[in-house]
Amino acid sequence: MTKNKTDNTFNSSNLLVFVYNKKWPLIIVCVLALIISSIVSLMIPAKYKSTVILFPASSSSISQSLITESQQKKDILKFGEEEEVEQLMQMLQSTEIRNRIVEKYDLFNHYNIDINSKYPYSSLYKKFDSNVKISRTEYMSIRIDVYDEDPEIAALIANDIADLVDSTYAKIQKERAQKAYDIVLVEFETQTAKIKQIEDSLFSLSKMGVIEVKSQTEMYSEQYAIAIAQGNYRAVEELEKKLEVLAEYGSIHTILKEQMYEEVKKLATIEAKYREAKIDLEQTLPNKYVVDSAEKAERKSYPIRWLIVSVSVLSTFLFSLIVLLLLEQVKKK
Repeated sequence: MTKNKTDNTFNSSNLLVFVYNKKWPLIIVCVLALIISSIVSLMIPAKYKSTVILFPASSSSISQSLITESQQKKDILKFGEEEEVEQLMQMLQSTEIRNRIVEKYDLFNHYNIDINSKYPYSSLYKKFDSNVKISRTEYMSIRIDVYDEDPEIAALIANDIADLVDSTYAKIQKERAQKAYDIVLVEFETQTAKIKQIEDSLFSLSKMGVIEVKSQTEMYSEQYAIAIAQGNYRAVEELEKKLEVLAEYGSIHTILKEQMYEEVKKLATIEAKYREAKIDLEQTLPNKYVVDSAEKAERKSYPIRWLIVSVSVLSTFLFSLIVLLLLEQVKKK
């Protein structure tokens, strides 16, 4: 019991004495750690950080936002919500944008990656992902952080990633808009041709004297009665011919007029859809609001050399102290 009490006393109260007694080994090890960590930290290339902060715009087509009279009309100035944030993040992290950045800035040479190595693209993408960080903030915005040894390149890449998202959106949406436009265009042309056919039929009837059946019938009947009363048989004969034409083609004319009215109404609806589809195909809206653009950094962001050295020296000191304490216990046993 006395021995255990003595050991406990040593482990707690005499630690400082133990450290003092072992000061030279600890000092030597810490100095070595200081020198090595300093050299290593100096060998790590400095990197500069540039940041872009942006908000997603509300997802809506131009026609829905500006042209349509529907109650579902959307506000183009509204910021996007959670769904739009997730969509924009996926777009920013897309292969399309990454490949365009790689090509524009020749990142194989910039990152010193040998294109003839065994896995060049894996190395490139790993390096790219470590230097480009895209994250969502608590304010429903998106943060793009780009690290690079060249502060100007870091700023340019960050701004380009934010800019390329609109063209990438437009490329994807244009494929769908083109198909929608083609469908509506066929319907529009078909409806226009149908109305042209009815117009041609009505024109042919008008050349035969069938223009407005009801008013013409009333007028010819009145003139026919007058001609009979006056004994004008020549006029009677002419009017009979005209009444026969109205009797034969009047019903067809009436049907065509009613059909024309309905088909023109359909054409108006299709034409509105056609205009909307054409606007969606030819025009685009920004899909983001850039709050802060990236600027060239004046100070390096990585590595923090004093922190690396401090952590290394402290870790070495603690590890050495533990090893010495274990050795001391082994000697006692």
